[in-house]
Amino acid sequence: MSISIPKVVHYADVPALPVGEDAPGVTIRWLIDEPHDAAPNYALRLIEVDAGGHTPNHVHPYEHENYVLEGHGRVLIGLEWHEVGPGTVVLVPAGVRHTYENTGDSSFRFLCGIPVSRLTTQG
Repeated sequence: MSISIPKVVHYADVPALPVGEDAPGVTIRWLIDEPHDAAPNYALRLIEVDAGGHTPNHVHPYEHENYVLEGHGRVLIGLEWHEVGPGTVVLVPAGVRHTYENTGDSSFRFLCGIPVSRLTTQG
C-alpha cells in the first residue's frame, strides 16, 4: 500500500469524466482516490447529473455515502423512491439496487463516498 499525501485542490481542477452510455448526461470527478492520492480507505467522488439525466441503475457489494450539494432529484433505493435536494444525506447499503435521477431543470450534484478497491475485494 502506498502512503497517502495531503491534497488540496479546487474540484473544478479535477477532470469531469463521462460515466457512460447507461448514464446519459452524467459525469464523475474522482476528487480523492486510490490511484492518484493513495487514499487508504475511501474515495470521494463528485457526481454531476444534467437535467433529465440519471446514474446507472445498479447494485454492488459496498455501501455509498452521499451528500447532495445542488439541484433536485430523486434516488431509488431498493424499490422505494426518495426526493432529495441540497443538504440531503443518503446511505445506500451494500447489495441494494439504486439510481439517481435529476428531476430539476439545472445541474444536480452530489458527493459520493465509497471504499477503495482494496477494501471491496477482500473476502
